[in-house]
Amino acid sequence: MRQIFRTSFLIFILLQAFFTLKINTATAQLRTPPFDDAILINLQEHRTPAQTGFFLFMSNHLEYGNIGVPAGLLVGGIIGNNKEMRQNALYVASSTAISAGLTQLIKMLVKRPRPFIQNISITPVYRPGNYSFPSGHSSSSFATATALSAAYPKWYVIVPAYLWAGSTAYSRMYLGVHYPTDVATGAGLGAASALPMLFLKK
Repeated sequence: MRQIFRTSFLIFILLQAFFTLKINTATAQLRTPPFDDAILINLQEHRTPAQTGFFLFMSNHLEYGNIGVPAGLLVGGIIGNNKEMRQNALYVASSTAISAGLTQLIKMLVKRPRPFIQNISITPVYRPGNYSFPSGHSSSSFATATALSAAYPKWYVIVPAYLWAGSTAYSRMYLGVHYPTDVATGAGLGAASALPMLFLKK
């Protein structure tokens, strides 16, 4: 029963994301709220070399968390003969994988162009390809952080996990490659992706 509830909740989150955001049915692309452009332009006007370097690092090394966390749990579980840790490694990895798959599916359905393509006033730090909505970095990092926090609900796990996920998500806006609505939806999708897989957690 709990599994059905969790899966239903995830489906609800996805449907809400589609129907609460205005979708242009003629072009199958999301309409961009004015605050989306305004926030990105404000961020780019206040970039500094130090901040840019930091957020590029956070953005470019996403796999340190998404792969490193479950891999570390798995290795620790094998070395220590700890079944709970091995099970939690599977839980974290599965949650992140689900969020990545759902993110790619939504990207292909919505096909929202990157901010710098829609608005020439937005200057990105670099120009990635693919579509913009939702943010894959945000969804996968929040899936990892949420699953890890559910597996180990201690403040010294939860705080660093969400600081990492939040910094990664923010970096996508700071670098000018994702709108705030891309990031917010990605974060929500990632967090929700950890719910259906809770049965794997020990």
